[in-house]
Amino acid sequence: MTDHLGEDGPRFKRPPTGPWVAPPRGVPPRPPAQQRSAATCPSVYQWRRLASVICFTAIIASIGVRAYRDLSGPDGWSYLKDLWVSPSLTSARISNVDIDHSGHGRAALAISGEIGPAAASWLRDRIDEAHLTKGDVVLLSSPGGNVYQAMIMGEVIRARGLATAVGVADDTGHVSAAHCASACVMAYAGGSPRFGVEHSALGVHRFTTTDEMSDPVAYAQRMTGTILSYMTKMGVSARVVEAMSATRKIHWLDDQDALAMNLVTAPVRAR
Repeated sequence: MTDHLGEDGPRFKRPPTGPWVAPPRGVPPRPPAQQRSAATCPSVYQWRRLASVICFTAIIASIGVRAYRDLSGPDGWSYLKDLWVSPSLTSARISNVDIDHSGHGRAALAISGEIGPAAASWLRDRIDEAHLTKGDVVLLSSPGGNVYQAMIMGEVIRARGLATAVGVADDTGHVSAAHCASACVMAYAGGSPRFGVEHSALGVHRFTTTDEMSDPVAYAQRMTGTILSYMTKMGVSARVVEAMSATRKIHWLDDQDALAMNLVTAPVRAR
C-alpha cells in the first residue's frame, strides 16, 4: 500500500488493487497499549500511596495512644522521674577495692538509697558508665523498695558477671559495714560471688503491697512463688523465702543463717 502526500501529510492511501481511498473520519486514533496503561497508572499509584499513608498514620496513632496510657498513670511518671529527674539511688565508683583482703584490687560501684521504679535501668546505665567488668563489685546499702526492680537489678548484676557485697566504701577503697534489707536482698542475690562483709546485715520480711487487691491471698502466693523461683535461679536456698514469710517486720539474718541459706557465699572477716 502506498501513501499520497497532501499539504498536511498522508491523506489518501492507495491499495494495490483499487482506487484512491480516504481514511475513515470521526474516529480518533487509539493510543498504543503502553500509552493507555500509563494513563491509568497514576490513579492506581495514588490510591496505593494514600492507603500506605493511612496505614502508617493508624500505626503511629495506636503506638501513641498506648504510650500515653502507659505514661499518664502515676507509675509511668514515677518511672520517668526516677530514671531522669531525681533517681532514688545514688552511686559512686571506687577504682580499687580489696574486698576480700586478697591483695587483688578491683573496681567497685557503691549503690545506696531506696530502690525506685526505674532502679534497674538506672543501674544498667551506671554500670556502663563505670566500665565495670566481670569480677568487679557492686556494693549495696539500701532499706529496700520495689521488689520487682530489685530482682531485675539482680539479673543485670548476674548477666554482667559482677560480685556483690553489703557495705560502703571511702575514696581509699576501705569497705565498712552497711545494711541491706527487704528488696535489697534480691539485688544482692544476683552477685557471684556474694561477699559477706563482717558486721554488715541482711534483713528479710514478708512482702506486702499498698495497692488495692481483690484477692490479697492470691497476690501473696504469686509473690512468694516469684521470689522462690528467682532465689532458686540465683543459687539461694528456699529457706530464705521461709524466713521472709515468717514475719512482717524486718528479720536480720545472722552470719550462720546467711551462710546456711547460701545467701552469703564468700564471708569476709575484718582485719
